[in-house]
Amino acid sequence: METLMAYVIGVMFASAIYMMLRRSIVKLVTGLIILSNAANLLIFAVAGLTRGAPPLLGEGGTMDAMVADPLPQALILTAIVIAFGVLAFAVVLIHRAYDVVGTDDLDQMKDTDT
Repeated sequence: METLMAYVIGVMFASAIYMMLRRSIVKLVTGLIILSNAANLLIFAVAGLTRGAPPLLGEGGTMDAMVADPLPQALILTAIVIAFGVLAFAVVLIHRAYDVVGTDDLDQMKDTDT
């Protein structure tokens, strides 16, 4: 399972970088979304996952057994909220830039600088 997750995360990072290198600003934002999701998945995979085990009790069923680490969950939750805020800002920025310039091509947006 860890090998599959490593491949999925690698493909997500590669596709995010590819999308961010495109000329369209919409593809740039799509790449940023994929990149943030890949980073969240990486944190989740590194934290480890025990299938079928309760998060607060270890194998012995006592409270002094191993306890799930809440830090990765808190990091991912915070990253999801921040990514949503960045996405909302980027969508408004793209809409405004398209209204002003009339294109979503980054090279043509550079030509409008005065």
